[in-house]
Amino acid sequence: MSMKRIILEMGTGNDLYGEDYTKAARRAVHDALHHSSLTLFRTVGLNRDDMQITVTIGVQKPEQVDAESVAEEVPFGTVQVNVEFGGLNVEDPEADTVTVIATVGIEVHLDLPDGKFTLPAA
Repeated sequence: MSMKRIILEMGTGNDLYGEDYTKAARRAVHDALHHSSLTLFRTVGLNRDDMQITVTIGVQKPEQVDAESVAEEVPFGTVQVNVEFGGLNVEDPEADTVTVIATVGIEVHLDLPDGKFTLPAA
């Protein structure tokens, strides 16, 4: 058996007025998760709680993200959250506001039996 990345999903989230980096990050995770319908687990009898999930968040102020709060957005598996510099801040000097835009990549790894879930060579 060996750990294989079986899913990579991306998402974006924002906080329009509160300049809340955690809120934007949580929304990005929510967005990414709702791009997918993972019937794989029901179809082949895998346990979704066996997933090892890495969430990588990009925001302009990584130190302001509560990683534990972001991890709560993922309903299954073991979750690790990494926060890095990235994303985007859009300033509106007339309104004196900053819109925070977070980006996320979610990687799902699963320990799969060698050779069981492979495609034949073309």
